[in-house]
Amino acid sequence: MFDWMAWTTPVAVFFVCIVLMLAGMAVWEAKSPTTLRKGFLPIATTRGDRLFIGLLSAAYVNLIFVGLGAKFAEWFKLGQEPSVWISFVLSMALLALVMRRG
Repeated sequence: MFDWMAWTTPVAVFFVCIVLMLAGMAVWEAKSPTTLRKGFLPIATTRGDRLFIGLLSAAYVNLIFVGLGAKFAEWFKLGQEPSVWISFVLSMALLALVMRRG
């Protein structure tokens, strides 16, 4: 069923993290309902809004990194494309920033 997808370890870790975040947010929302808050994002958001925006941003960072991997190797004269773990760390840092300060 999932033969079409490149199930590498970083991809699996990424999706497991998303599932754990969604489960954690559901428990957190049940214990402590959210309120609107204004951060650096141009709109007032709830925790769920910030999670959604952060997940979209993380996905775009990963897609851009994978799409430009060959170019990075060419630009920086690397022997091979950089590891996707780099994009994973960058995307999770961006997600944490949006959740905390957004």
